[in-house]
Amino acid sequence: MNQSLKGKRALILGLANERSIAWGIAQALHAEGVKLAFNYLGEALEKRVRPLAESLGAEIIAPCDVSQDDQIKSIFSQVKEKWGGLDILIHSVAFANKDDLAGRFVDVSRDGFKLALDISAYSLVATAREAEKLMPAYDEQTRKGGGTVLTLTYYGSEKVMPGYGVMGIAKAALEASVRYLAHDLGPKKIRVHSLSAGPIKTLAAAGGVSNFRDFLKTVEEKAPLHENVSPEDVGALAAFLCSDPARHMTGNLLYVDSGYNIMGA
Repeated sequence: MNQSLKGKRALILGLANERSIAWGIAQALHAEGVKLAFNYLGEALEKRVRPLAESLGAEIIAPCDVSQDDQIKSIFSQVKEKWGGLDILIHSVAFANKDDLAGRFVDVSRDGFKLALDISAYSLVATAREAEKLMPAYDEQTRKGGGTVLTLTYYGSEKVMPGYGVMGIAKAALEASVRYLAHDLGPKKIRVHSLSAGPIKTLAAAGGVSNFRDFLKTVEEKAPLHENVSPEDVGALAAFLCSDPARHMTGNLLYVDSGYNIMGA
């Protein structure tokens, strides 16, 4: 066990079910002794999220639509009331209209573009702003304090992935936001990273990306390690980034994709 994580407090946004990347991260943090809080969006997702969260001893399970500022403030207020502070924010949130993923990007509507960027990118800014208020001040002598913000991205931000559409643009904005947030929050020793996972059969990917099985097959064929990754693989890296040994890392885009990102044609 990494002793530097024991007793830390983490808010995980975006858990959907047991196949979620957020679930892999939650399990990894729980194994290291981290206290957990989760959000859910609506009754249907609550029925999936609550049993999973309770199985890890979650101390907070609350509604939060990240497109609504009042709901963001509400869940962070509950975190403050329960814990008095926060050490880790996991942002695993993304959404776009299905038609804006499957169709040509040039045909995306103004409203579809705004929706994808708002939920998939701006929500990181909005939640990081609230997290900053709760993360403890850094003590130079003990080297304790600050915190970690992690978000999830995908290679479609850098290269054209047919079927990924407007989400590729949203993820590019998300990755740029990580760098600017790392700069702004760095003086408080709050580290910010994005993790770019290979394709994983999550609820969102399987239901929203039309040729998702082709993505999985391509990684197995072309990635140097010739295998797809799991939520647990991402969780292991996330736990490290939230720990003291990673205290001098921030603003990074880290790949968990069996090396697929290094390959050319």
